[in-house]
Amino acid sequence: MSTLPTRLYGGVTVPNTPLITSALAFSKAHSTPTLHNHMIRSWLLGFLIADKVPHLQSRDREAHSIAALLHDVGLDPTHGLISEDKCFEVDSANAALAFLSQQEEKEQAGAVAWDRYRKQLVWDAIALHASIHIALHKKEPEVVATAMGIGADLMGPEEPMFKDLLPREEYETVVAAVPRLGIKTEFAEAMCELCRRKPQACVGSVAERWGERYVEGFKPRTVLERLEGGIERLG
Repeated sequence: MSTLPTRLYGGVTVPNTPLITSALAFSKAHSTPTLHNHMIRSWLLGFLIADKVPHLQSRDREAHSIAALLHDVGLDPTHGLISEDKCFEVDSANAALAFLSQQEEKEQAGAVAWDRYRKQLVWDAIALHASIHIALHKKEPEVVATAMGIGADLMGPEEPMFKDLLPREEYETVVAAVPRLGIKTEFAEAMCELCRRKPQACVGSVAERWGERYVEGFKPRTVLERLEGGIERLG
């Protein structure tokens, strides 16, 4: 069991380390209030759920926290963390690694313990957070816990995968402390903006589905087209 210091946030017991405090500030600086709240709720809900699942209870709680709190910074409204050629999941994962490196340079307490494996856990958890069909199968507990918290915030406690893990009253307590602030509309617009800004980078990303439905003229070269083109050339 973790020996990290803790605090109560939105009715949920979560780790309280200098690195997590810095991650909260970094998330706030690189997201809108709505998306910042989404990342916090994903963190809190992930802890509520994972602490009830036996094989997730021994997870690296600081790594889970960092991944949850930074998983959408690739939607940075300042565009400072948005690449021209990568999907937002990878942009977010890369930004989290850069954040950890910056903290190491500052020699912040706790950051020096971040070896290559812990960093890879955070990168994987963020890069796979929207691929829940992959993240939940044979991946590390930190990856699973991150994906479940994010899924719970977007799909709600009635989703079958959260049965017996997230009572409605626990979910409502978190939302009361960290309001949704119209995430449905803002998240959809963020996905559409990515599809307009860098359509080819959205292929294979969850953003692609919004592009297909809502963005006029969204016609990137699909994975199928690339595969068929290669097979045709190679025979």
